[in-house]
Amino acid sequence: MTAVATIVGLTLVLASLLALARHWLYVPQDPRVDDVEAMLPHTNCGNCGYPGCRAFAEGLVAGEVLPGKCTVGSAADHERIASYLGVEIGAVEKQVARLACAGGTNVARNHAHYNGTSSCAAATLVAGGGKGCFWGCLGYGDCDAACTFDAIVMNEHRLPVVDEQKCTGCGDCVAVCPKDLFSLQPQSHRLWVACRSLEAGDEILEDCQVACTACERCANEAPDLIHMSENLPVVDYSRRPATAAATQSCPTGAIVWLDEEQGPMRGQAARKIIRQGAVRDAPT
Repeated sequence: MTAVATIVGLTLVLASLLALARHWLYVPQDPRVDDVEAMLPHTNCGNCGYPGCRAFAEGLVAGEVLPGKCTVGSAADHERIASYLGVEIGAVEKQVARLACAGGTNVARNHAHYNGTSSCAAATLVAGGGKGCFWGCLGYGDCDAACTFDAIVMNEHRLPVVDEQKCTGCGDCVAVCPKDLFSLQPQSHRLWVACRSLEAGDEILEDCQVACTACERCANEAPDLIHMSENLPVVDYSRRPATAAATQSCPTGAIVWLDEEQGPMRGQAARKIIRQGAVRDAPT
């Protein structure tokens, strides 16, 4: 009985101390946080730089950030929050996921068949996945499965296609891709290098018809916009605005213009892609 009484007494003392500590240390919550959170899209994507919509609402009320930082919410949502808090809307350009590969099954070969768990991560562990281009997309859809916003679908050639309207820039596809083919880019950056191969020369075309061969034609024709790094062209948007003209001399179509309505557009010099079925595997 003494032991039981001691434990009960100690429990009551500790509970009382916790209750007093809560009373003394309590920090009042601004009631506007709940109201602002209700106006947010509740996607908790993290693209605003905060871990979730609740934390972003707290930042808005504290004056740390402006409503426009939320790239998922609509213009009407931004205006409503700004009016409620009496602040400016602010503007931050939306970022979207971009895939640095165009090597679908109709243009890229495999050197081996992978049999196992249908996952890019698993396939990569087995000799890189069996694709002729070591850097190419394996097409098992890990990015599609990871995207909780239904912004990625696999097309008929086993390549992921990003819906920019649905993409929140959360970065889940970036994290899950074992080939590091995804990156987040400002939506207005339309000139895009759809290749990650570090090889140089036409030999790479035996494995992928749309690979970059490091011919440097795009860089030579637009030296104030494009430079070469590790056998790949790099577009420097800080130097001048990019246009679709930079794609015209590319013989393989590895550098494309991402049209908002028509999707990836290749230059006039690029060889036409006619085959719609899968190419034969390379001999081993």
